[in-house]
Amino acid sequence: MPPRQSITLTEAELRLMKLLWSRGESSVAELTQSLADDTPLAYTSVLTTIRVLEKKSYVTHRQEGRAFFYTASIAEHEASRLEVRHVLGRFFGNSRERLLLALLGDNDITPAELTRIQAVIAQAPEDAKPADDSVAGDHTQPEEV
Repeated sequence: MPPRQSITLTEAELRLMKLLWSRGESSVAELTQSLADDTPLAYTSVLTTIRVLEKKSYVTHRQEGRAFFYTASIAEHEASRLEVRHVLGRFFGNSRERLLLALLGDNDITPAELTRIQAVIAQAPEDAKPADDSVAGDHTQPEEV
């Protein structure tokens, strides 16, 4: 039985997706040419990678004569959301708290980033915020990450 294919993106797949998100519909030849300035990939490597992306449902194609044109079938923000959900489940037991604590515990966080995070938390929907009395009475410590 062949190994199960991952829904996450490899570096090569992400490079092609970024091109499709910025360029829009493109042929393999156009994608290969766009990569020539960066770290070039052979036409066959791009073709293989784009076919893998199609199997993962990240791209679709249309045929015009003998040429195939590929388009991203998932928006960049949705792909990033899928990747975060994957990391959340795989490394943090689906706990957003553990993920956030790991990020906040990173010494590279800037005061500006922390301010933006606080603003997002302050704007969270009311049903997602704890009641005032439960916060004051909750003295449990978050899990170690």
